[in-house]
Amino acid sequence: MAKGRAGDPDHGLELLWRGREREPRPGLSLGRIVRAAIELADAEGLPGLSMRKVADRLGFTTMSLYRHVPGRDQLVDLMVDDVMGEHPDDVPDAAGWRARLEGAARQAWRIRRRHPWLAEVRGTRHLPGPNGVAQYEYMLSTLTGTALTPSEVIAVVGLVGRFVDAEALHLLETQREERRSGVSEEEWWGSRDTLYDRLDRYPTITYLWTAGGWDAPEDSFEFGLRRLLDGVEVLIEQRDEKRDESLVCEECGRPLEPAASGRPRVYCSRACRQRAYRKRKPG
Repeated sequence: MAKGRAGDPDHGLELLWRGREREPRPGLSLGRIVRAAIELADAEGLPGLSMRKVADRLGFTTMSLYRHVPGRDQLVDLMVDDVMGEHPDDVPDAAGWRARLEGAARQAWRIRRRHPWLAEVRGTRHLPGPNGVAQYEYMLSTLTGTALTPSEVIAVVGLVGRFVDAEALHLLETQREERRSGVSEEEWWGSRDTLYDRLDRYPTITYLWTAGGWDAPEDSFEFGLRRLLDGVEVLIEQRDEKRDESLVCEECGRPLEPAASGRPRVYCSRACRQRAYRKRKPG
């Protein structure tokens, strides 16, 4: 029975990567289970997701779901990968790194607005599926032709991803409080006169308040994404100024011919690349 493998990460990986039918045959299937779970989470949030509720939605017993997916955690991983496959807006490959990375960040933001429960998927050990890896691959590729080092490319993409996740979590929490209370965020804060009566002793807050700083606040996602990309752009420009154009092979030290386009070359030949990979392979 699949339920007995709920704690096996490798089994979860098999589920993610083996593929699901596009048009399932009549009856219960993994694809139908995942889509029903997404609909349920869209409506009730991740805390409202359970194997029993998904089974009820599909008209099957809970035990019948365990024949396809071992548990809720694996189901959540499948749900995440499914929504990551929603078609992104096209950004021309000829566009610069900033336009491509910004386009990927905006697409990630749109997916999280359509599926707010994504912000509730916490933890660092959720296995990625093919759609998630493809999205990560694309984001990495937006920067690999720049002067950033490999570790900086990975760090920048991680930073952008965490920024989008943080904004999505803030949006989710705001919407949840508004639904719970029936009062909008603006109305709730606008009624806090007992707090505002105490703020005139703080000169910076008072100055910004009287200057209208809170009258038309910046859009936090738009402002944050622009400033984040501005910082990356400065770093790339600094790297460009210092980049040594006399590149050499990392394996044998021979001079490298500059790449005509795309990613910069690292090794002078396939043989050097294979030798380097063998050295890095564990064991």
